[in-house]
Amino acid sequence: MTVDAARRADAEIELPGLIPLPRRVLKHPRLMHYNRLAALVLVANLVVLAHGLGSGGWWTSGGVDLRALSSAALVNFALGIVVRQQYVINLLFRLATLAPTTWPLRVRWTLAKVYHFGGLHIGGVLAGTLWFLALVGGLTYHAARGLGGAAAGTVAVSYALVALLVGMVVTASPPLRSRYHDLFERTHRFGGWTALALFWIQAVLFARDAGENLATAPSLWILAVITLSIALPWLRLRRVPVVIERPSSHVALVHFDHGVTPFAGSSTTVSRNPLLEWHSFANVPAPGRPGFRLTISRAGDWTGSFIDDLPSHVWVKGITTAGVANIETLFTKVVYVATGSGIGPCLPHLLAAAVPSRLVWSARRHRDTYGDKLVDEILAVQPDAVLWDTAKLGKPDMVRLAYAAYADFGAEAVICISNKQLTWQVVHGMERRGIPAYGAIWDS
Repeated sequence: MTVDAARRADAEIELPGLIPLPRRVLKHPRLMHYNRLAALVLVANLVVLAHGLGSGGWWTSGGVDLRALSSAALVNFALGIVVRQQYVINLLFRLATLAPTTWPLRVRWTLAKVYHFGGLHIGGVLAGTLWFLALVGGLTYHAARGLGGAAAGTVAVSYALVALLVGMVVTASPPLRSRYHDLFERTHRFGGWTALALFWIQAVLFARDAGENLATAPSLWILAVITLSIALPWLRLRRVPVVIERPSSHVALVHFDHGVTPFAGSSTTVSRNPLLEWHSFANVPAPGRPGFRLTISRAGDWTGSFIDDLPSHVWVKGITTAGVANIETLFTKVVYVATGSGIGPCLPHLLAAAVPSRLVWSARRHRDTYGDKLVDEILAVQPDAVLWDTAKLGKPDMVRLAYAAYADFGAEAVICISNKQLTWQVVHGMERRGIPAYGAIWDS
């Protein structure tokens, strides 16, 4: 589809009708799979609570089953933390994308929502926090009644943990996380490490109060799994050299060649100060060449400082992790919709060409901003790409452009990489018309 055709599509194409209301309601962002998974975890915990209140006998006139409450809290925390572990994320993507394209589209449509796994994280940590509050209430009751199992040290550590957990949950609320992201990130990092240490202390004290053998105490084994999950990425921390091109004051192309060639569609987290903040960017490996690139665009204080003051080295940690666009293999053909630096996560898939695709890329003066070399590299593999120059043509209706490319190319799905508002606009605009669509959900 030429740019002229795209311009006509932006102005003239008629979008298909909406799907029936019951299905359309399920496509609303508030009912996305992320929220459904979180709700599923909470419902499962309500079932456990019902058991505890009934036949489980966790609350009686003779006291509270502190061990059961502690186990419920730790199991939920383990779910919330382990599901964010990079090896686990890659495994989830691998399992979800095993389905062949001969499977019914509705099944593949749902499997491709695998990147909503963060719902398990939020559901787990919320449920874990609530169970822990119940545990602290039980410890307080036991201490006040002299029922045993609640020594002063255990109670004191538990109250310190309550303060930390509540602070972490509050700063993770979407309004605060969006407005004070640095505070959120540091609270979770340093608060999380402190909470982990206190959990170990509390678990040892609690096991001792209950007369448990430390070597066989379930809570300590669960904590061991949580600790290993958190520690693994940091065990791979290293400082590596980079070579940086700056085609404009808006973009830096960062080249890595330190013995790692990641798979297409993965991401790497980088930092200039590993204790303060980390930022994740899509890896862009070049077929047949070692190493990879990151496309970093000016989108805030950190990226702006990076572009203005180019470093010779950066810190990396963990392993390369699958990103949303890896779900492309579940479909016969896909349309990639990108705005500005959203081209970065799309580029490795376009270059790998594992799945037939069509690119729609809206940006301001593509060549001036991103350089002739990068644009020519894209056009070499996407000769029919629609490159919409907003400086000349103004802002397009991306839903209409996406649909025009989808219909013209005969695609099965649309993958959008853009800012939050436009991503939701495209994804929701497609899905409420019965077209599978995917994009980041900003849950990190």
